[in-house]
Amino acid sequence: MDTQKILDFLFELFASLGLKIIAAVIILFVGSKLIKFIKKWIKTSSKLEKIDMGVRTFLGSFLGITLYAILFITIAMVLGIPTTSFVTALASCGVAIGLALQGALGNLAGGLMILIFKPFKVGDYIDTSSTSGTVTNITIMYTVLTTPDNKVITVPNGILTNSVIENYSASDERRVDLTFATGYECDIEKVKEILLSVANKNEKVIKEPVPFARLVRHGDNSLEYTLRVWCKASDYWDVNFDLIETVKKEFDLNNISIPYPQMDIHIDNVK
Repeated sequence: MDTQKILDFLFELFASLGLKIIAAVIILFVGSKLIKFIKKWIKTSSKLEKIDMGVRTFLGSFLGITLYAILFITIAMVLGIPTTSFVTALASCGVAIGLALQGALGNLAGGLMILIFKPFKVGDYIDTSSTSGTVTNITIMYTVLTTPDNKVITVPNGILTNSVIENYSASDERRVDLTFATGYECDIEKVKEILLSVANKNEKVIKEPVPFARLVRHGDNSLEYTLRVWCKASDYWDVNFDLIETVKKEFDLNNISIPYPQMDIHIDNVK
């Protein structure tokens, strides 16, 4: 008799849960296939090709995790499992994980901003508040810079997005600003003529806008001139160093003195 009651109970239990189990299995199968399709579509769709691959990969992973969470909650509801406590526990875990990974999440958000808004790209030379170098790699969490002396610097994206970034490669052309000092006895027009002549003879200097040379300051020991020329961004340092060297040679040939700081001391005899 007891055995019969047990069998009847199991039969009733299966009858009540059987359809729910079948429905849950179908939902799991269809939902999993749909989530995989969505993730693959995000990575391979030609409609999203303008979005950086790093952003697409992250969005696919994030969306996959979110959809799987929704899928399992739906299955639990179909099976009649109370979901209120489950959702509460999941939310609590999310808050705890978020606090523990606050720095990492900041880098993640920074990486997304960099990949979406593109303040710089691989190959650009940038200067931040803490370092500078050529961008060699951009990931979702950090950016890799290579300095002129071949040091490799890994910068968290959270730091980059909270810093002022100077991108020296954003434009095809850059302006070279140089300052030269001469003695007060030197002819102003002659100095300006030499500076402009040196600039115009340099093949890497762009002719438009035209080179600019003017007297800008009366210093304590010298007259200070500025020379401004434009060149291709890739030629910046070559033009900078070439002009400094050539101007010095031309000053020497034309007897233009370059003064050095000096101080006159007068001693009075105190009786």
